[in-house]
Amino acid sequence: MTTSVLPAAIEQISVRVALAVREGLCSLPKRLPSWLFYDEAGSRLFDKITELPEYYLTRTERGILAVHSAAMIDRAAGGERLRIAELGAGSADKTRLLLKAAVERQGAMIYEPVDVSPSALEVARQRIEQEIPEVQVAPQFADYTHGLEMEPVNAGERRLVLYIGSSIGNFEPQEAQRLLQGVRAGLKTGDGFLLGVDLVKDEETLLAAYDDAAGVTAAFNRNILVRLNRELGADFDADTFAHRAIWNAAHSRMEMHLMSRRAQWVRIPALDAEFAFAAGETIHTENSYKYRPGQAEEMLASSGFTLVANWTDEQGWFVVCLGRVE
Repeated sequence: MTTSVLPAAIEQISVRVALAVREGLCSLPKRLPSWLFYDEAGSRLFDKITELPEYYLTRTERGILAVHSAAMIDRAAGGERLRIAELGAGSADKTRLLLKAAVERQGAMIYEPVDVSPSALEVARQRIEQEIPEVQVAPQFADYTHGLEMEPVNAGERRLVLYIGSSIGNFEPQEAQRLLQGVRAGLKTGDGFLLGVDLVKDEETLLAAYDDAAGVTAAFNRNILVRLNRELGADFDADTFAHRAIWNAAHSRMEMHLMSRRAQWVRIPALDAEFAFAAGETIHTENSYKYRPGQAEEMLASSGFTLVANWTDEQGWFVVCLGRVE
């Protein structure tokens, strides 16, 4: 069973992009939301980032899942069948470990990737259907940050929602709390939530992960301007903006910025607007909060989940937590 992403998704994205860009570039300091990274080109660049030697996050979390996927699935299922949903699924690379563990346990199952990127959903669908034919893929084009609305599960079935990859770190702490509460409100008793969180570590490791030597992350950051040129008719010269990665210790977060190399004006016809940039002025494009041990568990509990278990790597760099609705 395959559910195609509706064509209307493209129109929804265009409206959402225009509204977000107007609000962000009219702010002081200027900012753009990080979900704008993930057009087709941006999704491909991010996949390259996850393979870089400096980018520890993906391989560390994958290592945890490789060792503990079967235990995670067993604890989440509690003797029943599972249906797995995933927020911000992307290409669903690490997810395959959990899906394979679930198939080994119960045979055929339903996987519901949720994302705002139609191209990412299509990549996930094709990859999963080809590699794990027992999995029925039902893509959901939706903005899960506004709450989770999913069709009811079958009798004798529980839903396990995945939010891995440390995507929760892209949200301000209060926003992250509201997101988890919104997800909790859309779940039923017995349903589970698997959360992957990046932990605080030394500054050198963090800076390298967000400013790699090959410049892939810089290209990923600047691609947001290329997207605005294509979708809104903007005239950004991406080469006049430099990638900047900063560790903000006071807020326990990595930040990514695009810094204007010179004074310039940028016109965006779709918004009927022009925006001035001073030399050295930045657009804040991403935050990635790094949690301290125990913070993720506390956030789950305060959002209405009961902590079932957590798993980490030997270095203590990353943690995956399982919560349940009781």
